[in-house]
Amino acid sequence: MNKKEPFLVNRIKSIRYAFKGAWILITTEKSIKIQIVISLLMTVAGFYFELSLTEWAIQCLTIGAILAIEGINTVIEEIADFIHPDYHPKIGLIKDISAGAVFIIAITAVTVGMIIYFPKIF
Repeated sequence: MNKKEPFLVNRIKSIRYAFKGAWILITTEKSIKIQIVISLLMTVAGFYFELSLTEWAIQCLTIGAILAIEGINTVIEEIADFIHPDYHPKIGLIKDISAGAVFIIAITAVTVGMIIYFPKIF
């Protein structure tokens, strides 16, 4: 019989696994690296243009959404490749739909950026 771990120990382990997963994603995926560079540039721009608290909140939520959805897209691609390493039309469809989700949040992010920054630039 396995003794159940205390709640706090279980949460600490969960956080450690999540950190490990985020680190793997950040250090191995080119698309995430590009998104992080863009995120850093937008953060610098936010300081330069002195964003309001609301603008910062929206920008941070948008950046978080992009990174999270990009991560989910990576997971879907990894699972699909693991299940069916050879080309299969259904796997291709799954990957295309997953990439489409990333595209939608990217367009949303560009729109948010235009709403926040165009009035400050022009």
